[in-house]
Amino acid sequence: MATKVFVFGASGHAKVVIDILERTPGIEVAFAIDDAAAAKGRSICGYRVIGGRSELLAQRGEAAAGIVTIGDNAARRDAAAWLVAQGFKLQRAIHPAAMLARDVAVGDGTVIMAGCVVNTDSVVGVNVIVNTGATIDHDCAVGDGAHLAPGCHLCGGVTIGAGSFLGAGTTVVPGIRIGANAVVGAGSTVLDAVPDGARVAGSPARPLEGAP
Repeated sequence: MATKVFVFGASGHAKVVIDILERTPGIEVAFAIDDAAAAKGRSICGYRVIGGRSELLAQRGEAAAGIVTIGDNAARRDAAAWLVAQGFKLQRAIHPAAMLARDVAVGDGTVIMAGCVVNTDSVVGVNVIVNTGATIDHDCAVGDGAHLAPGCHLCGGVTIGAGSFLGAGTTVVPGIRIGANAVVGAGSTVLDAVPDGARVAGSPARPLEGAP
């Protein structure tokens, strides 16, 4: 019997995740929810948006698992925490065209999109987005709630802190640690450690003016 899964967030990101779920054996997309009142009654990829959190609780029997399809890290973290507190399981979504080594660990609620590569002895945390074409080499650790945008490349032994965002096309050289809740601008090359909460950009990446 297929597992019925709902998506939380009716955005462009949700469309990509729905495509992954539809390609995953044993998964059936049930419906979508979105906290925006204007989204209620619409459809996304042919699935109805039933409303927001209250409507989800009213129809809890229709699906026991959900996946948060919100790109913003803080909003995705909060939505996932709410789902878990309500007793829902967080569903993973891994595209069949992604390549993962046999010993890679992937947390609940995480999305790994088409064209991604995750190499041996790497760990990808809970509620992470590894976006289209991103690569994670050996012995990396990606913290809970992080987002690697399309085309990011982590060399071996890189650590990404919880809640951090790496913009499209970012490259991180081997052994570097990027702290929690950091932001790395698109196209950056990270050669040095990035502290918690820092905002950096450029090649090589440097702190942005006025950033903490």
